[in-house]
Amino acid sequence: MPEPPDFSCYVVTGAAEPRRTVEVARSAAAGGAGVIQVRSKPISARALTELTEQVAHAVAAANPVTRVLVDDRADVAAVLRRRGVPVHGVHVGQDDLPVADVRALLGPEAIIGLTTGTMELVRAAQDVADVIDYIGAGPFRPTPTKDSGRSPLGVSGYPPLVAASPVPVVAIGDVSIADVGELSATGVAGVAISRGFMQADDPRELAQSILDEFGATR
Repeated sequence: MPEPPDFSCYVVTGAAEPRRTVEVARSAAAGGAGVIQVRSKPISARALTELTEQVAHAVAAANPVTRVLVDDRADVAAVLRRRGVPVHGVHVGQDDLPVADVRALLGPEAIIGLTTGTMELVRAAQDVADVIDYIGAGPFRPTPTKDSGRSPLGVSGYPPLVAASPVPVVAIGDVSIADVGELSATGVAGVAISRGFMQADDPRELAQSILDEFGATR
């Protein structure tokens, strides 16, 4: 089995011109980001497939150890993996395909993440711990990019979820570089950042700063 990804610096792309999305992903990977999740809503399945392929090749050239995941669409991930594109898995939400079906579709080596954010959802994830590789837990604070309907966790909300989770926990939801130290101290495996990267002048430098801050706390 391949080595597990480094979740410390987890990049989630956002709505932008494809060229910008590819450049952000490439630059962040060059800076050491361990995971790039391709999320660009609203977008068609065909457009997402094309964008993810471009991102995957750019990321592989910049940093071969960075993993590329598709948001929600296990079918898109499956198609690209079958083509030999360096896409490593998918991140699914509570209303997407059940993770057992996603695992059956993508195979044993794919990376599968699941959205959570409450103790109830984390405990439910224990039942599929043999199927998933990590959980995303949020929102950390209210975010304009995605309305989950769940209450913000804040820093204090993470230690209980980390203690209850059988798999690594990634904090998500309007996380900024200023939050990384406090979140790292809660035991999370990493932080997922979207707007910070999409708006960054230098995504490579931002990725390096996040890794430095995360590592310093650990």
